[in-house]
Amino acid sequence: MGESGKPIRVVVVDDSLVAREMLAQILSSDPDIEVVGTASDGMQGLEMVERLRPDLITMDIHMPVMDGLAATERIMAYTPTPILVVSSSVHGEGIGRAFDALAAGALDVIKKPEPKDWSDLDRIGRDVIRRVKVLSRVKVITHIKGRRDERAQSLPESSGRAQRTLVAIGSSTGGPSALQTILRGLPPDLPTPVLVAQHMAEGFIPGLVAWLKTGCRMAVKPAEDGETVEPGVVYFAPAGKNLVTDGLKVRFRDPGPDQLYLPSADTLFESVSRSHGEHAVGVILTGMGADGAAGLKRLHDAGAATIAQDRESSTVWGMPRAAIELEAARYILSVDDIAAEIERLVTEG
Repeated sequence: MGESGKPIRVVVVDDSLVAREMLAQILSSDPDIEVVGTASDGMQGLEMVERLRPDLITMDIHMPVMDGLAATERIMAYTPTPILVVSSSVHGEGIGRAFDALAAGALDVIKKPEPKDWSDLDRIGRDVIRRVKVLSRVKVITHIKGRRDERAQSLPESSGRAQRTLVAIGSSTGGPSALQTILRGLPPDLPTPVLVAQHMAEGFIPGLVAWLKTGCRMAVKPAEDGETVEPGVVYFAPAGKNLVTDGLKVRFRDPGPDQLYLPSADTLFESVSRSHGEHAVGVILTGMGADGAAGLKRLHDAGAATIAQDRESSTVWGMPRAAIELEAARYILSVDDIAAEIERLVTEG
């Protein structure tokens, strides 16, 4: 149920009749969700959202009349509503528009169920329903990227200086847009590697990397199991695996049996605290839940510089809030100020 105790009202927007019916069937199978309308293009979707005011929208990207990116931009400008992008493109140029939709205010992206997936429909359905229930509770705002603190807040910094050897970032809902802002602000000659654990559905990390490359001055790539990381390069943990580091060598680790979020920010931060300690910088960004809070606390207690994104610039102030409540963050900053602080920390010590 939604927060009002009533079913979560969903509008499905997709130009494929098969996809619309499949999504509607999946969502309607849960008594806590009601599909109140389906639309075959972005323009119909806009009209339906304006009229029905749903709790959540599932949005295809490639559609006639008005595509999903344009529809997302219009919805977030005039009737802000949680949007789950459902994309058939997980590789190639098409995936860029899905991530552009996230930058425009959509909350998450998943792969569109296809007829060949019917044999695994139960698992797919559970994942779609879980995401809809989580995202429908997010309080979205009209101009997400324009909301920020006038001044950055900070907690007292630990005494002494340490040469920084690695930056680790954990993020979830709203993370792609936040990462885009931060990575665009970092110089190509940053003297440390950057490791990122971004919660992401299976298959989308390569597309996220390709999308971020277009505006990032640093090199950006998916991490490879066993490789040695280098300064000036951003490495993304793979979907479905955890990323750990031993010095400057990274490894993949299978998730635990009860692990909900993948890849885990906690796992990354904890390994960095062991390998780099006070020489690390840890950053926790927007996201639902508390993944990364305990790991950032480990980094903090090891003497690392730790940063949490502030409430005003976060799409979902869950993960950063949990870290702040644990007193794990030495700095609480707007997303627009984090790149400059990372650069200062790794160049000044």
